[in-house]
Amino acid sequence: MAGITVPERREIAPEHTWNAPSVFPSVQAWEAEFRDIEAGLSLLKPDKEMTGAAALYGVLQNTENTLRRAAKLVVYASMSYSVDSGDRAAVAMNDRVQGLTGKVMAATAFLDPALLALGRETLERWMKEDSRLAVYGHYVDNLFRRRKHVRSAEVEEVLGMLAGPFSGPHVTYTALTDADFKFAPAVGEDGRQTPVTQGTIDAILTSSDREARRTGWQNYGDTHLTFKNTLANTLAASVKQDVFKTRARGHYSTLEGTLFEDNVPVEVFHNLIDVFKKNLPTWHRYWRLLRRALKVDTLHPYDIRAPLTRAKPRIEYHQAVEMISAGLAPMGEEYVRALRQGCLADRWVDIYPNVGKAAGAFSTGSSGTHPFICMSFTDDVNSLSTLTHELGHSMHSYLTWRHQPFIYSDYSLFVAEVASNFHQAMVRAHLLATAKDSAFQISLIEEAMANFHRYFFIMPTLARFELDVHQRTERGEGITANGLIDLMADLFAEGYGGEVHMDRERVGITWATFGHLYHDYYVYQYATGISAANALSNRILSGTPGAVQDYLNFLSAGSSVYPLDALKMAGVDLTTPRAVEETFGILSSYVNRLEKLIPG
Repeated sequence: MAGITVPERREIAPEHTWNAPSVFPSVQAWEAEFRDIEAGLSLLKPDKEMTGAAALYGVLQNTENTLRRAAKLVVYASMSYSVDSGDRAAVAMNDRVQGLTGKVMAATAFLDPALLALGRETLERWMKEDSRLAVYGHYVDNLFRRRKHVRSAEVEEVLGMLAGPFSGPHVTYTALTDADFKFAPAVGEDGRQTPVTQGTIDAILTSSDREARRTGWQNYGDTHLTFKNTLANTLAASVKQDVFKTRARGHYSTLEGTLFEDNVPVEVFHNLIDVFKKNLPTWHRYWRLLRRALKVDTLHPYDIRAPLTRAKPRIEYHQAVEMISAGLAPMGEEYVRALRQGCLADRWVDIYPNVGKAAGAFSTGSSGTHPFICMSFTDDVNSLSTLTHELGHSMHSYLTWRHQPFIYSDYSLFVAEVASNFHQAMVRAHLLATAKDSAFQISLIEEAMANFHRYFFIMPTLARFELDVHQRTERGEGITANGLIDLMADLFAEGYGGEVHMDRERVGITWATFGHLYHDYYVYQYATGISAANALSNRILSGTPGAVQDYLNFLSAGSSVYPLDALKMAGVDLTTPRAVEETFGILSSYVNRLEKLIPG
């Protein structure tokens, strides 16, 4: 494959970087705000000051103001670190803000126990007396729903103080994999070397050069294997922290405790896994099709994302923005205008790869900032897909922040992946309907299958792995690197169904390449998210009356309603397996379509 040159951060043009000055004009301004917030924590009013409706409102406003300001500090520091993990100042900022976050959580921990002590009857009376408190109705409902798991003020303070120290395993994992790892280069069929970095591995694995894919995949896995014991220890520490928090709050299991926070029954998780296992033959059929399409005797994991046509379209960033805008035209002029301005004028996106940039892509931000995207755009269909996905998150944040007060300015991870996958479903449908060239259609279906592979194969497999690891820890069993590798390899062997060659060590280390596992029970939500997304996009594309406004209402709801209720408001019910089953039907239809497009 052609060599890939990864520039240093200083070589990236400013217009291609995220708009850091819109958050803080300088590091010095960030520093001043940091010190001011830190000094003001002792001034937060304790619960004894909440003697009436007006006093309660004042306490709530002071608390929210502190949280809002601290969130902006986190956005600036974490983005600065993510785009250049070799920047020592950014590393220091990110580390310090983690500590401040713990102090803020501790300083505000008195609030929920104090509200519970006041009692629901008193709070409801005060909300009637002072209309400014009416907005907190759902917050109060949710607080009393969680009552038996809220501890005393002293315990809540200690749990809040743990936020900083408990970030250690993930911070260590990120520093190790993003900054310290040095991967051997991929070597192509022509002998040319391509640097393997967190920002280039995706491009290598989607290359038409099989030797580059093989060496890139092996070298990427081998570096993780070299540090398998350290990586296993950081993950085990994170899981032990999950178990500790679960027991501290009196939950039965980590799964039940985590899903309880969003008022999601554990059946939603188990429904997903059950439907996934039942539909594994669809994936087995796809692996057989890939082997035939690629004309290889043995399909390897590094072949799964190989291009099925040599006519690989080149899509530059500005062109991708226009394609995305066209695909989302059914959402209305205002929606598309905000998205285009964010991408082309307001610099929501840190666009291109550079040395030290974080792996993958993500959307971030907080109430009072733009939504920001960190990614590595490489001028291809996969980059178009990634940008489309992350813009779904960003538009979700944008509309939530426009329509909700700070108390509801966030939304749960459970609904987050709906908006991102919805974008991809809409844009994909538009391009499949308008692009007549068969090679381009194949590329689009490749993108679809790559997306489904990640969110409807990898993520459910990781979810099964995560549940098993948590349950082992809950039982007091030891966690070792080799044990994690064996578990992961067994799950992938089932998923591959004998159709993909199993390199057990390198396949088994897959868990170490996903930082998502440091956020307990996050990965399953990708699969429920893609299921809801396809159901909702179908409502709009089929012309269901009111479907667009229903979806916009969902995006604007933030956390003002429970996640499952927000989705029901949009038109999908995830308490049943129907949406997951329907989405497997869509996956099967893509395999059918690809079978017709691939000769032989």
